[in-house]
Amino acid sequence: MKAIGYQQPLPINAADALIDIELPKPTVTGKDLLVRVEAISVNPVDTKIRRNANPEGSEYKVLGWDATGIVEAVGEDVTLFKLGDKVWYAGAINRSGSNAEYHLVDQRIVAKMPESLDFVDAAALPLTSITAWELLFDRLNLTGESSGELLIIGAAGGVGSMMIQLAKKLTKLTVIATASRPETKEWVSSLGADHVIDHSKPLSNELASIGLEQVKYIASLTNTSDHLAAIVDIIAPQGKLGVIDDLETFDIMPFKRKSVSVHWELMFTRSLFETEDMLEQHKLLSTIANMVDAGELQSTIASNFGAINADNLIRAHTLLESGKSKGKIVLSGF
Repeated sequence: MKAIGYQQPLPINAADALIDIELPKPTVTGKDLLVRVEAISVNPVDTKIRRNANPEGSEYKVLGWDATGIVEAVGEDVTLFKLGDKVWYAGAINRSGSNAEYHLVDQRIVAKMPESLDFVDAAALPLTSITAWELLFDRLNLTGESSGELLIIGAAGGVGSMMIQLAKKLTKLTVIATASRPETKEWVSSLGADHVIDHSKPLSNELASIGLEQVKYIASLTNTSDHLAAIVDIIAPQGKLGVIDDLETFDIMPFKRKSVSVHWELMFTRSLFETEDMLEQHKLLSTIANMVDAGELQSTIASNFGAINADNLIRAHTLLESGKSKGKIVLSGF
């Protein structure tokens, strides 16, 4: 089968950063589905792993987690799906990725994709939907009755694009999104943000411009290290901070005085440790699909880079690493 992989971590402009390869078609067993991949999207985690993770031995490492496709075969323990089902999922970080014609994935983290979307538009949503949902409702413990202000730092990316929509639809929060360029400010506004402020300027001043001194909830999605001092200042006493990016160091002590709780979110945790509630991601994605079909959520695709091959994936990684992307980058077909 066709796939895209690498044999050593390299900068994206290196000759062999990502290459087109041929691999054996996987054999399905147990709780796994064998999915014929129709479309994928690219996430910042793809670029981080490409830069840092070595394949085992002389093997190729295949990246990619977001995928939509058709169930080609099922393991003997599969109960949730049948051949021909159209599915979507965000995969597992400790398994071979979805940048391949065929992909093995555990049924517990898969759901049937929205009927109202095609494979391309649907591929933009799984990983970011899971991350946004888990951060809002599993980590920050928000509910339909939650009120106050939610500040989303770096809101124009994939996770922020879903978080804006979920928070507006499923809570009573006032959503404040940060973006620094005209096109990203327009993007987050179109997704329903109540206010848009500029994270390239002092956040305290930006909040003051919309009549606020502090906020109860903060979701910091990117460049948290750059904003940490400001976050300490603007978060309300007994507030909650959710973080998803990789800080080299994180001094939590400044938050003690305000009794702030800090929450990490990694959507791969359930699959990585096969937690008892791993099936929750199947349920979560099913809920998202129903909300999409009901017209309550929209796809966050911003760019379609064409066929799934090394050249187009290199373009996608390059754009993500530039820090100037918005929404999601999708590729489809081999």
